Amino acid sequence: MALKTLVKISNVTNLSDARYCAGMGVDMLGFSMDADSPDYVEPKKFNEIRGWVAGVQIVGETSATDPEEIEQLLNTYNPDLLQVNEPALLSYLSTFGKSIILQVDLLQLTLDQLDTLFQMSAAGADYILLESHSPFHLDDELKTTLQRLASRYPILLGIGVSAGNVHELLTDLPVQGIALSGGDEERPGSKEFGELMDILEAIEEE
Repeated sequence: MALKTLVKISNVTNLSDARYCAGMGVDMLGFSMDADSPDYVEPKKFNEIRGWVAGVQIVGETSATDPEEIEQLLNTYNPDLLQVNEPALLSYLSTFGKSIILQVDLLQLTLDQLDTLFQMSAAGADYILLESHSPFHLDDELKTTLQRLASRYPILLGIGVSAGNVHELLTDLPVQGIALSGGDEERPGSKEFGELMDILEAIEEE
């Protein structure tokens, strides 16, 4: 199975989601390593899930800002890639030899601040993941900014993607890939996962 673009799934919490996504040809599966996160996956469960999926890169996601804490998480989980949301950590974390995803919350930044962030931080990150913790509209002004930035930086787009517009977005924006969220297995048939399936099916290569 192949998809038309690179796809990262964030906040995977269970084996059935992980296996479905791996079977669909997703490139990266992300797991929260933060014990205080609602999507936290403990090391034992993380290793069990990891043992069942093949051919995908495993991302350890953390919002920790303490370098020593992140180092301990890396030692415990040993993911293929590390995702952080603190740009100031990038130069320090680059010494660990892991590919790094910098997560950026678009809700917190003006377009000018976004520009500056890319200029300052892009060198230290292998991917820059644009997400939002609240509903966020991908308007024309933001699209124009993203067109410019995506032609120069490795962006993963984690907002505004739906089964109905994914082809148009990928045509309009030269992003490296898209990012979608997994979810909680205790909510079977939850909207998020149903929509995620629709998007993945929409971008399957014929």
